[in-house]
Amino acid sequence: MTKVLLTGATGFVGSSLANILVEKSMGVKALVRRFDTKLASGIKQVSVGDFNQLRNIYIRADIGNSDSLSIKNQIHCTMEGIDVVIHTAARVHIMKDKSVDPLTEFRKLNRDVTLALAQISVEAGVERFVFLSSIKVNGESTIPGKPFTADDQPNPTDPYGLSKWETEVGLQQLAKDTGMEVVIIRPPLVYGPGVKANFRSMMRWVSLGVPLPLGAINNQRSLVALDNLVDLIVTCIEHPAAANQTFMAGDGEALSTTELLQRIGRALGKPAQLIPVPASLLIFIASLLGKKAVARRLCGSLQVDISKTRELLGWEPPVSVDEGLRRTAEEFKN
Repeated sequence: MTKVLLTGATGFVGSSLANILVEKSMGVKALVRRFDTKLASGIKQVSVGDFNQLRNIYIRADIGNSDSLSIKNQIHCTMEGIDVVIHTAARVHIMKDKSVDPLTEFRKLNRDVTLALAQISVEAGVERFVFLSSIKVNGESTIPGKPFTADDQPNPTDPYGLSKWETEVGLQQLAKDTGMEVVIIRPPLVYGPGVKANFRSMMRWVSLGVPLPLGAINNQRSLVALDNLVDLIVTCIEHPAAANQTFMAGDGEALSTTELLQRIGRALGKPAQLIPVPASLLIFIASLLGKKAVARRLCGSLQVDISKTRELLGWEPPVSVDEGLRRTAEEFKN
């Protein structure tokens, strides 16, 4: 039985992953900052230093402090017998970051905490460290027909992406120095039941029948359904070919913004009301309103190539885009 330590177990990805790990009868120790209703069923809640069971327990610990000694003092007793660490906890990308120094904050919580946890994992004899990174390591946009690959030269352009890239570099060096296997996964936008932020806003607009000037957008954007991302992470826990590799995650199908909204409408049972406005005009108007970055994301392309993931791991996305949207819409409607 593989024994897994999971961070970020109450997050969007982590909570779904925790359920799947229990279903697959893996021994799960899940770190959380607080116990709440997002915790997966079948996992007992305990505090650090107050457990005897090896499998299926939630441990309350705040590893947000980048000091390695602080992290070690909190979780050293949880690392015993762990085979694989899956690190999904992070300071996520923030559209309107009000921090005085965003890069410092991202580095502290994304880079420094991760590398401290990885070093502790080495000392505990952990065999593999799976790190959930981001497509933002590659950059913000692609030329249509030329998707990002896992082996492209990284080009992060914002503090979040830079912090993820620096973490990847640190983990790769640690793997070389110590022999602990590292697996890096870079997902694009993740959607699924419980999705928040801009994706949920789009669903709300469509469900309300709001006319949207997005009926003539011919870009190409890759997404990844939550179920597909979780399945890929689970595959990377034990697959021998995953060791010390970087993988792109995705659904295997890129959509234009127009097509995505149309498919969201079908999933919701409410056709999207789209007005065909040229992308160039949208970007111009958005620039006047101080929303140029938002318009570029809606109109620009960001494709990922998952062929390496498919070939090395023999992996295929188990859920289609339409099925992923159906599951997302079902939760939204309920």
